[in-house]
Amino acid sequence: MQMTSSQTPQSAPFRIILKAEREVAFESPDHLMPWGTMRNNSVNQQFNYKLYNLYPRPEQLRILDLGCSGGGFVKACLDDGCFAVGLEGSDFSKRHRRAEWRSIPEYLFTCDVTGTFELFSETGGQTKPLQFDVVTCWEMIEHIAEPDLAKVAANVEKHLAPDGIWIMSVSSNEEVIHGVRLHQTVQPKPWWVRRFAELGLEHSESHVRYFHTQFVRGPKFGAPGSFHLVLTRDGSRLPPIPHESIRRRLYDLWIGSLPQRVLCGTY
Repeated sequence: MQMTSSQTPQSAPFRIILKAEREVAFESPDHLMPWGTMRNNSVNQQFNYKLYNLYPRPEQLRILDLGCSGGGFVKACLDDGCFAVGLEGSDFSKRHRRAEWRSIPEYLFTCDVTGTFELFSETGGQTKPLQFDVVTCWEMIEHIAEPDLAKVAANVEKHLAPDGIWIMSVSSNEEVIHGVRLHQTVQPKPWWVRRFAELGLEHSESHVRYFHTQFVRGPKFGAPGSFHLVLTRDGSRLPPIPHESIRRRLYDLWIGSLPQRVLCGTY
């Protein structure tokens, strides 16, 4: 296993260490044709807001973002007082110091998540495995070939706290760039729910409804035709869904909608 360590982050009293079977996904189409990883840097503060309603003490929240691309979501979480780490299969953004790889390199690592990897904290020369309350994948999982999905799920479960959740957006579209097929597993939502159930992960549609279109990526945010999953090992340990006012629900519908983007001149 290769080992990569960061400098001790200023906001954490320890050093982050990654031990990975493969530091870069050399055989992945996304490394050979770095299309999304050279462009994407998605952030949606409304998602963060709703996440912190599920976990009311963000300063204790630990987040792992797989397929972090430019690291924007990781930095947004750090700026909010959370602890967050991002893993990216391609080294394009790291080599070019693109986006947040310039500003928070100690929290961002390259790693092939279809191979074995482990994250540790090191304090006073002693290492301890890191576990996370929330693992996220934004338009990442469809880039994994079907035979490798079990490996990715096993890696996530190893790093997920007992009551942790895995949140993802999934594209149901084919994506071929310059003859390279980037989306390796293109299936409808029911297929993904069944596949993850086979891997011991339960989907909560009620938690998807709670986020109410406000995800980091999705049909309103750069990923038309995508859908969302919220997975856990034990549905009885999911964080309770907080009550929200009708005004807040209407606000969720408005943010990122076509009328809002036209009015703000971002369409």
